[in-house]
Amino acid sequence: MNVPHLMAAPLLDISHLQAICAIEHYGRLSDAAVALHVTPSALSHRIREAERRLGRQLYIREHRRLEPTAAATYLAAKSTVLLEELARAEADSRRMTGSVRRIVRLAVDAYRSYRWLPDFVRFVRSETSEIELQVSSAGSEQASTQVEANSIDIAIAPGDRPSIRLEDRFLFRDELVFISPPDHPLASKEIVIGEDIEGVDFITYTRTPEPDREFARIFRPSDHYPAWIETVELPEAIIEMVAAGLGTSVLARWAVAHDIATGRVSAGRLGPDGITIPWHAFFRPDDDDARAIAELLATWCERSGSLNT
Repeated sequence: MNVPHLMAAPLLDISHLQAICAIEHYGRLSDAAVALHVTPSALSHRIREAERRLGRQLYIREHRRLEPTAAATYLAAKSTVLLEELARAEADSRRMTGSVRRIVRLAVDAYRSYRWLPDFVRFVRSETSEIELQVSSAGSEQASTQVEANSIDIAIAPGDRPSIRLEDRFLFRDELVFISPPDHPLASKEIVIGEDIEGVDFITYTRTPEPDREFARIFRPSDHYPAWIETVELPEAIIEMVAAGLGTSVLARWAVAHDIATGRVSAGRLGPDGITIPWHAFFRPDDDDARAIAELLATWCERSGSLNT
């Protein structure tokens, strides 16, 4: 019998990969140690051991901070995918003798608002016992791109189908809203136009203009622009900045509905007609389980109106 060629054993083990991912995510050694339930000295030892095994420096130590090298950043990105795949494989193997056939990995593009998730999970469980949901983080990469790469199975994302290699189900249309601190001069305006935003401190998710969004529909046509003071890629961080009085922004209404309802931020429509964008569930055409969950998600959104519950 021919024995297949086996790759050389990896130099790093799971504890090293977890340490690298935690430091990448939390930024500080102490915070990463808390998340991993180890002491900072134990985590520091893991990092030094990883560097020893690789024969390469992963972090530049400055005072009490660890500044990642390019090698550490690369390892963190690859390790995140690897650890998620391993966790999924373990979960699948545990369920092979049970009624669950497989896990469907789901992520929301850009936003991390999951107040809707418990109700949807209950709905899925009422409809099928064969498929279980696993919520994944899209990170800085587009969720639809991760679906193509088989890192996740369903991406809930705004806009039209990003690739001919994906299938989609329409979920709902949602309005973009101008959000500001409750005591901001524009907080009382139900409709905000370009002239209102001229020179206003503005926190943006991206400075790359997108079609049918605020730049193309409000700023450019009116030739009035806000004062871009920050670029923050996490909408939940933008909400906190706005609530603290550090600027204004434009975000999806469903994702900020709770903060509007509780008075943390105020919201106004963008222009007299508003700006609405479609949200879809994107999945690979050959993934029947993902298609089934996408269909359930479409049905659930039709009943509830959006992801805002």
